[in-house]
Amino acid sequence: MITQPPLILASASPRRTQLLDQIGIQHEVRPADVVEEAPYPMAPAEYVAYLSDKKARAVAQTDEIILAADTVVSIDGLVLEKPLNRLAAKQMLLQLSGRTHHVLTGVTIVMNDHVETFTVTTEVRFAKLSQDWIMRYTETDEPYDKAGGYGIQAVGGLFVEAIAGDYYNVVGLPIHPIAKRLEAFGIKPEFA
Repeated sequence: MITQPPLILASASPRRTQLLDQIGIQHEVRPADVVEEAPYPMAPAEYVAYLSDKKARAVAQTDEIILAADTVVSIDGLVLEKPLNRLAAKQMLLQLSGRTHHVLTGVTIVMNDHVETFTVTTEVRFAKLSQDWIMRYTETDEPYDKAGGYGIQAVGGLFVEAIAGDYYNVVGLPIHPIAKRLEAFGIKPEFA
C-alpha cells in the first residue's frame, strides 16, 4: 500500500484550517515563522507570491507536501496588510469606503524539488461606510488579524456591496484552484 505524504499547512490562520476542513482535505498545521516583508519594492501580486514561497520553504521537509499562502488587500497600488492598532484599522476602512479594491492571495505548494506558486485576485466593492460603523467595528477584535482590516466571512461582510472573483480568496484561501493543484500531488477532497 502506498501512503500519502502528509499535507502541511504553513499557516496559523484558523480560517485557512477551516476552509481545508470544509472541503475535506486532511492536513497538519505548522506555522511558518518568517519576517513578512519584501527585500525590495514589489507589486502586490509579486509580493504575495514571494511571501507564500518564503513561508512554504521555511517549513519544508523531505517528502512532505507544504501549502502556504499570503493574502493582502491592494488599493491605489498600495498593500494593506493586518492593521497594527485601532487607528490603522480606521484609516484602512476609510480608504476602502465607497471604493473598489483587490484582494490578492499568493499560494505556494512544495514537495521536495517540485514548487508551484500562483496568485489569485478578487475585486471587492465596498459601500460608503458611516463613521459610526467604522468606530463600532474597530471596537471589536475582528479587524486586527485580517488583511485590509475586515473579514468578509463575518461582520465585515456588511461593508461589501459586490465581489468579482473567488469569494474564498477574500477569506484567505482560494479553495478551488488549490484543490485542483493538490490533485497533482495525490491529495483529493473527501466528499461526504
